[in-house]
Amino acid sequence: MKLYQNEISSATSRVRIALALKGLTAEALPVSILGEDAESRQAGYRSVNPQGLVPALLTDSGVLLTQSLAIVEYLDEIQPEPPLLPDTAEGRAQARSIALAIAAEIHALLPPRIGLHLGKVFQADADAITAWNRHWVGEGMAAVETMIAGRRPGAFAVGDQPGIAEIFLFPQAISARRLGFDLASWPNIAEIVARLEGIPAFQENAPAPRR
Repeated sequence: MKLYQNEISSATSRVRIALALKGLTAEALPVSILGEDAESRQAGYRSVNPQGLVPALLTDSGVLLTQSLAIVEYLDEIQPEPPLLPDTAEGRAQARSIALAIAAEIHALLPPRIGLHLGKVFQADADAITAWNRHWVGEGMAAVETMIAGRRPGAFAVGDQPGIAEIFLFPQAISARRLGFDLASWPNIAEIVARLEGIPAFQENAPAPRR
């Protein structure tokens, strides 16, 4: 397998964590994502992934998969152990709802292309873009905290083993901390992240800070 990735991308981090939990490997193919001239915005990479996003996974059979949730679930299907989804229908739905609350409602508003558009169309400077990011991260993570607190049955967000919910929660929480948020404001998230930081698959595959 080959993974088109960028080390600062929290979406890439999700897939790298899943690969590590499964004991799978993929050849890393770096793709730059910052700035107008980023590789992700060029025709060469758009011919690989029309959305111009990372990650993208080229399977051993030559099929290209995009979107981190789809890739993580694919990895869960080709390597069932350890399972990344709970064993009940309700638990699986809960785990996916947390993952999607992060991927679709928080992270979707934060990628570099959003900042570029805000600057180009609305003349937003770096401080304004940071304020935008902090707003949506703060609002979104507060909602996720409430979701977890209202139905948390075990040591992690959904149960006693880390899975898809935690794979999406961990990179977003690390990014929130780098934006200046104190995770203690979200006690369930803070407790879960502290546990995850003790698991090499998570700790070693956190998104890198922007330089």
